[in-house]
Amino acid sequence: MKKRYFYIYTVIFILVSAFICIMVANGRGESGFTLDATKVNRRLAALESEWDIVSQKRGELISPEDGFDYTVIGNDGTVYMMTRSDMAQSVSSATTHYDVIRNIRKDGETVGILLIHNPVEDEIRADDAKAALTIAGLLLIALMLISAYQLYMDRNVIRPFSKMKSFAGRIASGNLDTPLEMDRGHIFGEFTEAFDIMREELKASREREEAAIRSRKELVAELSHDIKTPVASIKAMADVMELSADTDSEKETARSISGKADQIDRLISDLFHATMEELEQLKVNNEEFSSEDLRKMIREADHLHKVNGLHIEDAVLAGDELRMSQVITNIIYNSYKYAGTDININTRFEKRDADEGTGEYYVLEISDLGGGVPEGELELITEKFKRGSNAGNREGSGLGLYISKYLMEKMGGGLACSNDGKGLKVALRIRIA
Repeated sequence: MKKRYFYIYTVIFILVSAFICIMVANGRGESGFTLDATKVNRRLAALESEWDIVSQKRGELISPEDGFDYTVIGNDGTVYMMTRSDMAQSVSSATTHYDVIRNIRKDGETVGILLIHNPVEDEIRADDAKAALTIAGLLLIALMLISAYQLYMDRNVIRPFSKMKSFAGRIASGNLDTPLEMDRGHIFGEFTEAFDIMREELKASREREEAAIRSRKELVAELSHDIKTPVASIKAMADVMELSADTDSEKETARSISGKADQIDRLISDLFHATMEELEQLKVNNEEFSSEDLRKMIREADHLHKVNGLHIEDAVLAGDELRMSQVITNIIYNSYKYAGTDININTRFEKRDADEGTGEYYVLEISDLGGGVPEGELELITEKFKRGSNAGNREGSGLGLYISKYLMEKMGGGLACSNDGKGLKVALRIRIA
């Protein structure tokens, strides 16, 4: 809290306390009761002259004419008249209240008594009431000051601190998009700007880190794809060398080369899948390409020459050639791994008008003769880390079809799996340009 506010409130409380102490120390002050002897004698003279009339009265209330209150009683204690009903009505009670007592005489004899009221107790009660009101007013002022101070603390300390605490919690949970509201009207005002600058720096640092990670993953993906093609060529050439070898030693060498090529291919696939597990990092650049490019992609992916039937319709397609080649390679390699049979490829045109997409599509169907997968698992095998129950102990991560489906959808198409009676059929739906 700023020092000047502390000093101001301290001075105010000291002044209020001092005022209260002075009021209590002064107390009631001196009594203001004085009795005018002339007025008292005049009242006695009037009562003596009118005694015959006065003595006939009984408890009559009259108005005071001489500036003081009094009661007139007889020698036998009979109350004749009084100016107030709450005053002493006997000599003994008058003595208790320190009232003034005077005899009323007529013809030399005492015929009655005048009890003059002493107002000291009334003054004391009035002073007490005044002091009580004064103290109540001072307490009210103190309460107002405390309330004002509490409101000040709530507005300038408690609520700003709660906002900063909530902001720190959001930062800790990773929410760097919501800025901290700037307000220099409270004691933390100078810190809010610094806190928000910290948030912006953290956000920029995270974006730079994510960009670096994304760039690294894309580089690994590009290199993985580029390396797979020459490795497939090496394996194909090793197979040819094995068939044309003249000696057992040459055949063994060719088989060794082919085995090493398979090992490299598996390592590259593992590296690719581990790096690209988060598919949102994959970029897709849709462009036009020819269906003849599909034929080339299939030939490059089929290094074991398992594709026997290859029927490609002519069309101009829309998509990313690199990603399409990646999808076709994944599906053909899956067929190698799980079926190991011949592969048939057909194409057809399809017009769709449904939630999955509207328009004309080019459908590329890749099917094998491996028996397929259980019907209840057809949708599961396109999910992340899911494989068919008949995969056995074959190596695999369960990401191939998942990545392929994701890429096809990013290109505006789709991927669907089905059993055609002899094996698994994968249908790739490609947009027509």
